[in-house]
Amino acid sequence: MASIKLDDVSFWYPMFDSTGRSLKVALMRQFGIERGSGLSEVRALSNVSLELRDGDRLGLIGRNGAGKSTLLRVLARLLHPQEGGVRVQGRTVPLITRGLGMHPELSGYQNIEVPMRLLGATGREIKQARDEVPEWSGLGDFIHLPVRTYSTGMYARLVFAICTAVRGDILVMDEWLSAGDADFVSKAQARLESLLGVTRIVVLSSHSLEIIRKMCNIVCWMDRGEIVMVGPVEAVLSAYLKGAQAVVQPVHAARTTS
Repeated sequence: MASIKLDDVSFWYPMFDSTGRSLKVALMRQFGIERGSGLSEVRALSNVSLELRDGDRLGLIGRNGAGKSTLLRVLARLLHPQEGGVRVQGRTVPLITRGLGMHPELSGYQNIEVPMRLLGATGREIKQARDEVPEWSGLGDFIHLPVRTYSTGMYARLVFAICTAVRGDILVMDEWLSAGDADFVSKAQARLESLLGVTRIVVLSSHSLEIIRKMCNIVCWMDRGEIVMVGPVEAVLSAYLKGAQAVVQPVHAARTTS
């Protein structure tokens, strides 16, 4: 059985001065903070509590800088919160970081192992991926050339093929398919839907409400690093559409069962 439980999780990014000015400006821009605010840190998540059970398909919605991507990275154990507890039962596969562990000087074939190791793959899974990835990606002889020579589309094919070669209990995704030509997107979507069919819990962040409606049975609306509302898809989307432009006092909403 797969499960996720977050208890009062908070995460913040430090705000650097002279030696890291560009990072500071980038973070301020991402989270909608005015320059000259005097802040020394940005709280991307604040006291987030959430519980997911086997069979849940959670959609994350909210404006840019709401904390969705940070939450995904916490769930994928790519970030560790400074406060609160995170309990995840089951193998988690993140489809949120393009090129995790990829080395530009190595060939596509040589790059198969390291990302899969980081995703928790077994030796058997890596061996199977070495047989499967070159054919599925359609890279042909390019699979033996350095990744730095790849086009954006070729790189996207390789990364997607590697990441979806690992089967997990929990799938964490940032946006739906958005890269590659039409043939690739269609092929990748079929592969992804097959993967979703055997995944116990899915967490998907997307700005497309239609995708959220299609893929999810629960929605979490986030704003300024806090949960505004969690619940059934249409109830949360309706509230979001009505109040997304208004100033909303965040509340921690616990999902109830009948």
